[in-house]
Amino acid sequence: MAGGFFNEMVDSDGVVRSHYARFAEWLQDTPSERVARKRAEADTLFHRVGITFAVYGEEEGTERLIPFDIVPRILPAAEWNALSAGLRQRVKTLNLFLHDIYHGQEILKAGRVPADHVLKNAQYRPEMQGLDVPNGIYAHVAGVDIVRAGQGEFYVLEDNLRVPSGVSYMLEDRKMMMRLFPELFARYSVAPVEHYPDMLLDSLLSISPKGVADPVVVVLTPGAYNSAYFEHAFLAQQMGVELVEGQDLFVRSDVVYMRTTQGPRRVDVIYRRVDDDFLDPLVFRKDSKLGVPGLLSAYRSGNVTLCNAIGTGVADDKSIYPYVPEMVRFYLGEEPLLNNVPTYMLRKPDDLKYVQAHLPELVVKEVHGSGGYGMLIGPASSKAQIEDFRKRIEAAPEKYIAQPTLSLSACPTFVESGVAPRHIDLRPFVLSGREINMVPGGLTRVALSEGSLVVNSSQGGGTKDTWVLEN
Repeated sequence: MAGGFFNEMVDSDGVVRSHYARFAEWLQDTPSERVARKRAEADTLFHRVGITFAVYGEEEGTERLIPFDIVPRILPAAEWNALSAGLRQRVKTLNLFLHDIYHGQEILKAGRVPADHVLKNAQYRPEMQGLDVPNGIYAHVAGVDIVRAGQGEFYVLEDNLRVPSGVSYMLEDRKMMMRLFPELFARYSVAPVEHYPDMLLDSLLSISPKGVADPVVVVLTPGAYNSAYFEHAFLAQQMGVELVEGQDLFVRSDVVYMRTTQGPRRVDVIYRRVDDDFLDPLVFRKDSKLGVPGLLSAYRSGNVTLCNAIGTGVADDKSIYPYVPEMVRFYLGEEPLLNNVPTYMLRKPDDLKYVQAHLPELVVKEVHGSGGYGMLIGPASSKAQIEDFRKRIEAAPEKYIAQPTLSLSACPTFVESGVAPRHIDLRPFVLSGREINMVPGGLTRVALSEGSLVVNSSQGGGTKDTWVLEN
């Protein structure tokens, strides 16, 4: 640990960790001009391919390039094996929880999770009650945000079970590193990630409706103005399936069809990147132009499978997050392999009192917030910002949770002044179909501003390639 945080590359004595040794040698031997030239080449290539991220509310343009850093985040095999076991346990548990709350609600009856947290949650969908989904899986694609803190221990920061994004950047970052620095891959045996689209397609095919011999899979996108549209198009192309918008689909006799130049074609599995509220204007938001009228009826009839299922959002809500370790014990009879970040629930009077007294030290988040918005990072906030947040909390304490300000681990990163540590997190992508699978690693996001703990792309964060070593 150095500077109060765990450094991924060097230990507290400034000695390079063994799994970074060959990279450190390469970095020392490589002229800085070559590195700068390669970084510029990466930017040019990303622009050419169209790897951009839309940022809502920006007047100067709808899209920007996500900054890419060429110092990889490297994880030894043993570390990844322990992490992946915890991820499998967690995602399995969350799927059991989702099945339970839409069926017997045993965990609510047992009082292990407060019923009002679930049943009064905006993400809970009564329309899903009693509906059996293939293999009992609701979150077929999960993005679990992992941080490393303190002496190097891992924590789950949050679960993303609705329409988690970022996997295309993981894949493109790897492709870019292999193109720019092939000599590094000669020095290291790095576990591959490029088979993710094949794994995703296999998962999607495995959840097709019963009796369908040759399932038709599509990716449903809100359209070109969505922040993750590049990813939607990229994954459809990589899987060899159609990218569709709501207007390209229609429902007849509880069966979903796609409009094609050869006439209607039945659709069996929809990898939807559209939020619940917009999926079916006959059931959810009446003004939605993004969804498909009658889709829920087709879904309830078992004629189409949605990935992820409707109603998964209740399990990744920040008000539910503190209960996941208890869910592991309840459903699996095991102790959690991955710890949550300690969390204060402001609907509890004692927690509220503590948080109000320690706001300058804590991170406070809206339970429904995402993308780094709707949060207060106490140590990085002004007195005025803290007081403004205090008023918001007093007005509706149940809408917030609070956590200690973790000293997120840092990884050397190329910035204007040279190589300097910047804080990072990791989003592995966990696929649930016939079994639970994931590619080694995930998307490492990096906070590019010095001292910043906010890694989200929408807040100016960048990405790194994540290397899991095979030996």
